Amino acid sequence: MLSNFLSLSVLQGANLILPLLAVPYLIRILGVELYGLLAFATALIAYFSILSDYGFDLTATREISIHRESNKKITEIFSSVMTIKFLLTILGLLILTIVLFSFERFQKEWSLYYLTFGSVIGQVLFPVWFFQGMERMKYISILSILAKIIFLITIFFFINERKDYYLVPLFNSMGFIIAGIISLYYIKKEFNITFKFQSINIIKIYFKDGWYIFISRIAVVIYTSGNILVLGFFTNNTIVGYYSIAEKIIKAISSLGSIINRVIFPYLSKIWIESRQNYYLKFKYVLTNMSYVLLVLVVLLIAFAPLIVNLLSGEKIEESTLVLRYMAITVLLLPLGGLFTQAFAVQNQNKYIYKVTIYTMLVNILLVFLLIKLYGAVGLAINVILVQIFHLILNSFYFFKIKVKNQCVE
Repeated sequence: MLSNFLSLSVLQGANLILPLLAVPYLIRILGVELYGLLAFATALIAYFSILSDYGFDLTATREISIHRESNKKITEIFSSVMTIKFLLTILGLLILTIVLFSFERFQKEWSLYYLTFGSVIGQVLFPVWFFQGMERMKYISILSILAKIIFLITIFFFINERKDYYLVPLFNSMGFIIAGIISLYYIKKEFNITFKFQSINIIKIYFKDGWYIFISRIAVVIYTSGNILVLGFFTNNTIVGYYSIAEKIIKAISSLGSIINRVIFPYLSKIWIESRQNYYLKFKYVLTNMSYVLLVLVVLLIAFAPLIVNLLSGEKIEESTLVLRYMAITVLLLPLGGLFTQAFAVQNQNKYIYKVTIYTMLVNILLVFLLIKLYGAVGLAINVILVQIFHLILNSFYFFKIKVKNQCVE
């Protein structure tokens, strides 16, 4: 676990620093408006990423971690999951084509959206869930950093004026695709796992296993990336750019909690099988200590928000600074919500993941349009805070309900 944590820490350090290095340069060359357009395209394509992922980052990771000693079973899991993801990617591409040529707003920049979709292909080729389940995080770290470096180098070399904006998603997609191809080579070389066609009945089993989590992820993307689309429709690309600067910082910092979640998920999956009482003790320990660490980050983020925005954008942007300070608390809320989501997956209680995210999505729909209309980007920040608080409370309620049912109340 220590090795995995260090590997993902290095990865997250690269994920935090490398993309942020490009932001001041892109804003200076492209301007906030085009930067907002890129963020809008990314938000749209996020739906197709969720479609191709289909919840396998939890269900497939769990199955790999449980059956890691059986080469035959792992081959079955790997082949079935990759088959489903490939078919869902084709479906996503067809849906994207219909959307692009059905709405005038999308038609004007159709090539931009197709280039952005390349990142979905790269994510399908890069089976992070496999390495996570095998607890070989160093492979994820090396390949992900490679993708980021490819993206960063090409940005500085080839993007020199506003008309080059379409190269940003192209280079980002290239980085993911190259890393994905290399990862498949490693899986064959290091683990002796090759793709083998599986029967329809076996594929149906894995498809059904991920259904609740997939539906919940669709709901999640509606109240995350979907909110940016709403902001874009109610305001303009410049406002979206202001919000995206703050959101990028929040995602980068809150992903520290994601590191912990990803490292402990296979570990807690095994403990659950061995001892439920011990599992709840370990979960409480992780929850408490993660909260302390993330709370410190929240305080630092609020205090240094102007400096961080200035360093990232190359200028003082008051609206981005205000949004960042409002959203700082989500650095605590987002990872804790993810921890509970994984807990439901460990306990094979995927229906609660579904319930929580559906209810959270409904709350988001009730608030987001009004708050954006009244306060713009700041209104969206307020909406995110209220929705994440509701999400965490509901997660906690269902978690302790399951705990009582399992007669493990301390």
